[in-house]
Amino acid sequence: MEKQKENINTEFVHYTVMKNEVVDSLNCENSDKIYVDCTLGGGGHSEEILKRISPNGRLISFDVDDDAINFASKRLEKYKNITIIKGSYIDIDKHLQNLGIEKITGGIIFDLGASYHQLTKAQRGFSFLKDAPLDMRFNQQQEFSAWDVVNKYSEHDLIDIFSKYGEERFSKRIARAIINNRPINTTKELSDLILNSTPKIKSKIHPATRVFQALRIEVNQELLNFENTLLKVINLVDVGAIISLLSFHSLEDRIAKHFLKKYSNCRCDKYQPTCACGGKLLEIVNKKPIIASEEELKINPPSRSAKLRIAKRV
Repeated sequence: MEKQKENINTEFVHYTVMKNEVVDSLNCENSDKIYVDCTLGGGGHSEEILKRISPNGRLISFDVDDDAINFASKRLEKYKNITIIKGSYIDIDKHLQNLGIEKITGGIIFDLGASYHQLTKAQRGFSFLKDAPLDMRFNQQQEFSAWDVVNKYSEHDLIDIFSKYGEERFSKRIARAIINNRPINTTKELSDLILNSTPKIKSKIHPATRVFQALRIEVNQELLNFENTLLKVINLVDVGAIISLLSFHSLEDRIAKHFLKKYSNCRCDKYQPTCACGGKLLEIVNKKPIIASEEELKINPPSRSAKLRIAKRV
């Protein structure tokens, strides 16, 4: 979500991956249309949109993270044509209705995953490199946390989410170790348990990486929320508006790819003699995903996992 380093204070470390590529996709120079940033984060993409659209244009930005909202609100305070909503983009239809907005006329961007700030601030409990309570909530008012998953889920359910969301090949061993060592209260306890319950193999990533990713996705319902919101967005964007999807791992990108493919073709049964679905609703702008430039990779190596897919409503 947020990776390219910017000039900010020490309280909120803010990175914006592929800032220009994402905003370029909207074709929003001097536009007076309505745009949506589904994940405000530190405000990198939102600020770039605001710099480009006309004063008569409008931006609606969503986030559930108080730290992000507080930081970005200060950063963007000089702009009068932005509305920041503390809420999940899963409720985008309700929020837009409350604002009297029927259609997103310009475009919408999704910048998926956790922010650099969330991943590196120890108290948030996202990282296995920092000892903290098991948390991982994007929305800190949400009661359900990683502690609940680790200490309350059945062995079968743990195996399922580690396999599905983390693509972890030692899911069974790790799930069994968790069941046998409950309660587990901190990130270090869980990380040490994973290290001790899995074979020592050569790998570029830490053995706890996939499990921590799976827990984060489960706690915040990231993939389900993304998929369900896309189904709403297809009817919220006006003809000619852009849908820009920036993902950071294969599970997100798979959802984006399948969504764009489905709605850029006729959705009728192939044996049906005539089209009854109304034909394609999207035109794919880039057949292959756009990736970070060599220059950005030098500045911010984690951006190597980013993939940008773009489509236009037709």
